[in-house]
Amino acid sequence: MRFVLDADQRDFAAALDSLLSGAGTVAAARAWADGDHGPGLALWSRLADLGVTSLATDATPVEVAVAFEALGRHAVPGPWVESAAYLPIALGHDVAGVATVALPPHVPYALDADVADHVYVGDAPADSVGERIASVDPTRHLFPVTGAGEPSREAFDLAVLATAAQLLGAGERVLADSVAYVKQRKQFGREIGSYQAIKHALADVRIGLDFARPLVLGAALGEVDVSAAKVAAGDAAYRASRTGLQVHGAVGYTRELDLSLWLTKIRALVTAWGTPDFHRARILQNLGAG
Repeated sequence: MRFVLDADQRDFAAALDSLLSGAGTVAAARAWADGDHGPGLALWSRLADLGVTSLATDATPVEVAVAFEALGRHAVPGPWVESAAYLPIALGHDVAGVATVALPPHVPYALDADVADHVYVGDAPADSVGERIASVDPTRHLFPVTGAGEPSREAFDLAVLATAAQLLGAGERVLADSVAYVKQRKQFGREIGSYQAIKHALADVRIGLDFARPLVLGAALGEVDVSAAKVAAGDAAYRASRTGLQVHGAVGYTRELDLSLWLTKIRALVTAWGTPDFHRARILQNLGAG
């Protein structure tokens, strides 16, 4: 079976990409990391007007995957998985404003609880919010919370799908930036992209992302285990981040380079909404049940 988007879904993806391409998402992400939520919240409002926050209840998981791939490609900050994927399904309705959730043990901390209008544990409001803890991704502000809400399997699976789509989008962005870089960076009088070793490394990234994409779309259609999509997208995006760092050389390690936004985001999302070990065990369990 081929998993391809229809015309309306492709138009939606193009509209999102057009909006985000001119929205200054890199500046918004950097401001968010520094505690200035203004640009990010303005972007949140624009995306909400486009219907992104209501996709979980008003559209299909395919549109959710399309939207979250765009969010990952453009490094849009904020608790999007929590507000636009998990909570609308867990609560049975869209959430007004910005919301976040913790779901121990797989989501032990509430993302961006400092800016959220509503903080939940499972399907119930949190009792308390603790002090912020550090994340490998400076745009992800994590907070311990207490509460006794119940988890939702359906909502968790949609959040996993959204995270997988974000990883896919982030991996695509890192690959695109890496290809552009090796075409203009020269060593010994040659573009470094002309060397076979670099071509092969980037080709491996392309193959990984191309194999992950149908799994993400297949999971959105209910034809593929969502845990398989998360593992594949995580592996592909992580390969993209490692290869991107290698081909950029020393400059790839600097925070000043925009690439760092995607490298750290990928590292954080690989373990968000369930670690790779958890999802591999879940795949094995589901295969056994089948």
